[in-house]
Formats: sequence, structure tokens, C-alpha cells
Amino acid sequence: MAKLKIKKGDKVVVLAGRDKGKTGEVLKAFPRDSKVIVQGVNMIKRHQKPTTTAQGGIIEREAKIHVSNVAHADPKDNKPTRVGFKTLEDGSKVRVAKRSGEVID
Repeated sequence: MAKLKIKKGDKVVVLAGRDKGKTGEVLKAFPRDSKVIVQGVNMIKRHQKPTTTAQGGIIEREAKIHVSNVAHADPKDNKPTRVGFKTLEDGSKVRVAKRSGEVID
């Protein structure tokens, strides 16, 4: 199980697949599978039976996408960037965009 550099709430850019170039926010991260769910990306249709709480029909929702197919969006220009780590003067460890040097956290 690898440690992910992408967390819930991060803005990411899709690098590969049918949704290449789209940006979105990470809704959920799955470190065990090395996958994430990105808002509005990798949409799939599922047929759902009606239950007492939910209505039945064809439901469209996001599917998991591998973390290697997404990259952080740079806070300055929203282009894909790699992520590094930096220790600040107060001793806290933060994530940093390699492209611009801006702090992500």
C-alpha cells in the first residue's frame, strides 16, 4: 500500500483516458487501491432497483480512477504539477507544487 500525495478536497487534472484534460475536486481517496474519485470525471451509468429510500432507474455517478492518471493542479495556473514536501520554520511539513513552488496545504 503506497502513500498517496493526493487527498480529499484537492484540485486535480486528468492526464490520461477519455476525460483527459478535465479538472475536478477529489471526492474520496482509496490509498489501499491507489485510486481516487474525482468530481465529474469517469462517469458511469448504473441500473438501480427502487428501494424505500432511493428511486430506481439509470443513475450516473463517478467511478474510481487510478492515481497515476491524475496530477495536482498548480494553484497559480491550474496546469498539472508534481508534488514535493517542504518543512517550514515552525516545523510543520507541507506539500509544495514543483512547478511554481507554491504551498498546496
